[in-house]
Amino acid sequence: MHSRLITDRSAPSTCFAARLDGLIPRALREQAATKSFDEFLKEYAPATGPLRLGQWACTDSERPSGRLGPQARNYQATLAVGDRIATARAAACGPVAALTEMLHARGVAVEVTAFHQLPAGQDTATFVRGHHRDKAEWAMGWSDDPVQSALSAVVACANRLLSPA
Repeated sequence: MHSRLITDRSAPSTCFAARLDGLIPRALREQAATKSFDEFLKEYAPATGPLRLGQWACTDSERPSGRLGPQARNYQATLAVGDRIATARAAACGPVAALTEMLHARGVAVEVTAFHQLPAGQDTATFVRGHHRDKAEWAMGWSDDPVQSALSAVVACANRLLSPA
């Protein structure tokens, strides 16, 4: 469920929540209002972990549409899981679906159960909640490109899920 973030006058203006222009997941509201931008990023968008995403491309984005309705696109990425780096490919209805399919093929089954994307000035913040085995985590991506923000959020979520508790 979404809730409009109302910045409280008692909340520090440097808190993470002050950077957002819209909705925020209820489960993250308190941390967003009390943590600084850097603290929130450190926790929910870890820069390190066993999973890394390199090149990303929709390989047929310029193809003409021959049918009406949603159609799968072909995506390609360079993925590193631990020390193994490989090119991954998937056909999916969008980039997040393609990335989760690529991860699943490499033994990292992340089920995205919540997805929230909102503007943050000139940037985009994406929040995802994911599940892997019996563990669930929230994570975040931040970028000036909405697709990169979403992909970063999924990678951050996978890294949080794969990290020891």
